[in-house]
Amino acid sequence: MIQSSLTATALSNYWSPVQFSSQFLPSRELQSTSRSQLRQSSQGITENNRRALVVDDVADVTDLLSVLLTHAGYDVSTASSAPEAIALAREHRYDIIISDIGMPEMNGYQLAQALRSLPGYEIVPLVAVTGYSMFDDRERSLQAGFNEHVTKPIDPRAFLALLEQL
Repeated sequence: MIQSSLTATALSNYWSPVQFSSQFLPSRELQSTSRSQLRQSSQGITENNRRALVVDDVADVTDLLSVLLTHAGYDVSTASSAPEAIALAREHRYDIIISDIGMPEMNGYQLAQALRSLPGYEIVPLVAVTGYSMFDDRERSLQAGFNEHVTKPIDPRAFLALLEQL
């Protein structure tokens, strides 16, 4: 952890110290091979990265999750809608899919059901990252085919730990 201090000015010209702290995730190079789970491709080439698909209609969310997952060693693709995500899933093989639920056209529940019907995606981990936090939202996500239901805002370290368990 890096700790620093900052000085701020109040309206009465009174100076007071303000402390803040920031946490940074380890770079890809510092990740252990057990976390990146080295595996052999069909051509016999060792791959360090798993593939992740992030689906959200809010660009800031896809950007944030992409940076987080890239630092964790994933190769990340993004989609801004469920139909776009389905098209990408048909073209590529993803090791994990992270999706919002509240999206226009087709919601995350419908996306999960559609992905589960695609060949090869029957057991791929699906994680809902959503603002939906009512008492039955988690159960509804699990019934739709998600493996986990995480409410926003997310704790980056806890989120990455959760992904490692899937």
